[in-house]
Formats: sequence, C-alpha cells, structure tokens
Amino acid sequence: MVGIVAAIASNFTNNLPMGLIAATTSHAAHVPAQITGAILIGVDLGPNLSVTGSLATILWLIALRREGEQVAARQFFRLGLVVMPPALLLSLLALSVVQL
Repeated sequence: MVGIVAAIASNFTNNLPMGLIAATTSHAAHVPAQITGAILIGVDLGPNLSVTGSLATILWLIALRREGEQVAARQFFRLGLVVMPPALLLSLLALSVVQL
C-alpha cells in the first residue's frame, strides 16, 4: 500500500522531490527495509503514469518533439494506465516474496 501511495504522489509532485521526501521520512522513522523498498519502487515506477511525474519523461518528450514526433499528454497517460499499474503491482509482489 505504501508503494502505491508513493507512486501516485510522484505524479503530483514529480519523482525527484517525492523521492527526497520519502527517503528523509523513512530514514527518520526507521522503517523496515521492505517498506523502504516499496516506497522506492513506487517513486521509481509511479511517474510513468503521467507526463509531469518525471523529469526524465519531460526531457524525452522534448527530444521526441525536436525530432518531429508528437506524443500528446493524453496518449502518454493512456499508455501509462496500461503499463504502469501491472508493473508496479508485480514489482511490489516480488518485493513481498523476496527477503531483503
């Protein structure tokens, strides 16, 4: 659940500040390694849902547009809805199976 919350939050705040907030908070709270792993997975995969979730995505879209490719935010979001949730859930499931 923590990983899913981190994933969604990364789309609203961008993954860099969300990662910094999550790392600082989890370190201060002395959370178990499994929780920290789930947070990191959420911060890493979550931004693939929206264009604004990741600076890397924004930079890639700028580069694509410079080359003449047009990818609309709506297209990116629709593809993100198909790809990101299964990747996130499978990653969190794998984390729950593996002992850190």
